[in-house]
Amino acid sequence: MQLLVAPVDRASLPNDVEALKDLLVQAGTAFQALREQVNAQMLSLAAQLADLKRKVYGQRSEAIAMLQPELWCERVDIPVPPETFELVKGHQRRRGGRPAIDEKLPRRRVEHDLSEQEKAQFQRVVCIGEEISETLEYTPARLEVLQHVRRKYRCEDAGGASTIRTAWAQGSPLARSNAGASLLAHVLVSKYADHNPLARIERILARHAAQVPRQTLCDWTLGSAELLMPLMPLLRRHVLGSPVIFTDDTTLAMKAPPGLQRGKTITARLWVYLAGGWLPDAQQRWRRVAPAALYDFTTDRSGEHARRMLGQWRGFLQADDYSGYARSFESGITHAACLVHARRRFAKIVQDAPKGSPPGLAHEAMRYFAEVYRIEADIREADPERRLEVRQQQTRPLMQQLHSWLAGHAPTLLPKSPLGQAFGYALSNWQALNTFVEHGILEADNNWSERALKPVVLSRKNWLFAGSERGGQAAAVAFSLIETAKLNEIEPYAYLRDVLERINGHRQDRLHELLPMHWRPAT
Repeated sequence: MQLLVAPVDRASLPNDVEALKDLLVQAGTAFQALREQVNAQMLSLAAQLADLKRKVYGQRSEAIAMLQPELWCERVDIPVPPETFELVKGHQRRRGGRPAIDEKLPRRRVEHDLSEQEKAQFQRVVCIGEEISETLEYTPARLEVLQHVRRKYRCEDAGGASTIRTAWAQGSPLARSNAGASLLAHVLVSKYADHNPLARIERILARHAAQVPRQTLCDWTLGSAELLMPLMPLLRRHVLGSPVIFTDDTTLAMKAPPGLQRGKTITARLWVYLAGGWLPDAQQRWRRVAPAALYDFTTDRSGEHARRMLGQWRGFLQADDYSGYARSFESGITHAACLVHARRRFAKIVQDAPKGSPPGLAHEAMRYFAEVYRIEADIREADPERRLEVRQQQTRPLMQQLHSWLAGHAPTLLPKSPLGQAFGYALSNWQALNTFVEHGILEADNNWSERALKPVVLSRKNWLFAGSERGGQAAAVAFSLIETAKLNEIEPYAYLRDVLERINGHRQDRLHELLPMHWRPAT
């Protein structure tokens, strides 16, 4: 910030003492205002620097240790946070020994016996049992050429006329391609589930004596995704059939269309919509909606894309405070805001605090959030009726105390400071942040969709960008089917291989059977 101070000319100053006093008061007021402005900007720059250092060098977890200090210490004697502060972690490492080998894995029995020389040392040897130990062995992937031999027949009818008939066989699911369904599935899983760029897949295949150019791998990826594209409207119908949808978006660089400077990229978007919530079955018993993840690729972040995907759906949309959803909320969709987004702002302040400074407001806010999540942990597996009952009895009074605490401290803070912005975000979204308290089918946060976007983030770090809008659409299809399969505890490679083998000959009115939620492998 540049400070411009006008020069003072002695000749222009008044000789009257009272006039000089008035001039000094005005100058002091202006200086105080300027000082506050500079202090606010310095705090903002310090927070930005601390945030950058944490992203580059700091821990990824948002867990906060007890008694962690932070930057601000202003206090007002109004509602007091819960006395007991329990740290709620999203993930805790399990220790205590080597895990058992999965019973589902195939087993091959290898018997070990005493040698004949060892047995000859005794007059009589009787087998009284056996000891079994297991080791995991790995068989490297291998490529093989499958020859499709189609028998040809000369067929004659009763009148003596003859014709040539050849048996039908499907080689590759893609037209004019020599890639089998298993190889196509492997390429899709390697790129979108294991986050490998095509250049790396090319080198891996070369180690197995298969020279597949990168452009061919790209054609296989695009062709396979377009072959699976008819499943997307059915997946969208399933997602829109749920009472709760979790949504979020992230950036994905896309190679600039022709006409722009060579080598440039534009910032496109990948959105995710997850089916969630509970529905009553025929016996009026609650059941969770089958999980499904639908991804949508767009070249910008316009709110029109969300309205296009949601259409006439009306339910609970668990999302952040993105302004593009505003018109959807005006049309009848209920906004359930993410409690983690509000908590995260306070957590950053606590993490960025210098060591040795006393705990302050951000730490007190974290106590409230910790108590809310302690209650949520107790009812995570309960049905919606029980969840609603507990939330009304325990969470609702706690959230009311938090609101009073926020409202009481907010006037004492600089609005543009990190702490002031954290308070402002929570208060401005308060109604949406409390939606989950009034409905047992909702979650307290939008972590489901954030977890669903992690594969996109890991992939873009490796293959950097989508080559075209067609490539972005292919990524959306592949992510949708692979992540939905994972949510339903289905192995993605086995699923894609089976579906690619069957989809060309599958009845169009029964394509829903190929969705991961309803998929059964062909026998």
